[in-house]
Amino acid sequence: MNKLTLATALLGLTTFASMTNAAEQVRGKVVDHYVTIYETVATANYVCENVDVPIYSTQPRRGNAAEGALLGMIIGGIAGKAVTGKDKGAAAGAIFGGLVGADKGSHPKSRTVISGYRTERQCDDVVTYVDRPNKIYSYSTMHFSSKGVNYALDFDKYDK
Repeated sequence: MNKLTLATALLGLTTFASMTNAAEQVRGKVVDHYVTIYETVATANYVCENVDVPIYSTQPRRGNAAEGALLGMIIGGIAGKAVTGKDKGAAAGAIFGGLVGADKGSHPKSRTVISGYRTERQCDDVVTYVDRPNKIYSYSTMHFSSKGVNYALDFDKYDK
């Protein structure tokens, strides 16, 4: 039993001595390598600007009986001729159309017009796209020398 204990102790001392010797001979450093990837990100900006907005108003316009009568006579004459097939029908249609046209044309009318502009501040979200850099780990390199010989070993720190 004493021989076994002695052998174990000697083995432990030999291992310790070789580890101590290796620690003195090996020097090194680990360098981490990174890559930059770009991610496109949408960003919304609140943008305001001054805009000219039209102001609408209604303008009265006098009726034009003569214009209405003339148009009514033309339409009435064509319709009278088409219905009766005779010139007397066309004349009657023209008279009747002139009376109706003069009546309708004499009524006042109104129209909508742009009477001016006012400046109004309008704001809106404007989306722009920006490429943002993101630095991520790629791999590591361990540089060391042992007994005068230089070594480099690439490895991944993290399981991908």
